[in-house]
Formats: sequence, structure tokens, C-alpha cells
Amino acid sequence: MTEAEQTFYVSPIANPIANSKLQKGLLRFIARQITIKHIKRGVKEVGKALRKKTTGIVVFAADISPVDVLSHLPLQCEELGIPYIYVRSRLELGAAAQTKKPTSVVLVQVPTKDDVKGLEKYHELFDKVKESNPFI
Repeated sequence: MTEAEQTFYVSPIANPIANSKLQKGLLRFIARQITIKHIKRGVKEVGKALRKKTTGIVVFAADISPVDVLSHLPLQCEELGIPYIYVRSRLELGAAAQTKKPTSVVLVQVPTKDDVKGLEKYHELFDKVKESNPFI
């Protein structure tokens, strides 16, 4: 069965959804940033970071049920001007964030200036996410 033939549950609020190339890049970048502790994962941690006005990219899983669990976070992101995007699977997001359980949301913080390669990749992904998000 090809990827196009597979059907996934997608939440009704999941907009914009990353294309496969952007999703792959985001998940790889998340996996790299986890080693230098620039990741907040889970609804509680991300919500707390947004209340503290932490900057970065927010990545949501599109297959969350019930939607009420994280429906308030995209609104917070829009108010703060933080770009966000949805990826198809919370299993993949959890694997990229190196958790044992599926993860519904991840905040990728801005890398430090010491990590020049990560900073360049971050700005590239930041621009792509911002282009694909009409709400910001």
C-alpha cells in the first residue's frame, strides 16, 4: 500500500498540514534538537512555554482525538505570532522527540548561536512553516 492510499484520521482543526518533504525535515530537525535540549514536548510543557512567551516553531500532530486537548494552543500561537504546523502522525512526532509514548505537540526553540548549522536549518524551516501558515 502506497502512502497516498493510506488514510489517516485528521482532526478538523488541523490546518496547515505539512507536505511529506517538510514533515520529514521537521521530524529530523526535532530529533537533532532533542540532544541539545531545545525541545518542549507535551501539552502542559508547550502551554507553559507559550505563556512565558518562548519563541520557536510549534509542531502539532493532526491525528489527536479528542480535539479539545490542544485546541487552545493554535490560538495562543496566533496571538503571539509563533508559527505552527501539523504533521500527520503523533507516533512519528513522539519518535522524533524520543519519547516512549506518542506526543501531541512539540515546541522547537530557537537554537543558540553556538550551533551555527542548527541555526541555519532552523531559519530555513521557520521560513517554510511561516509561508505555509496563512494565520500568522
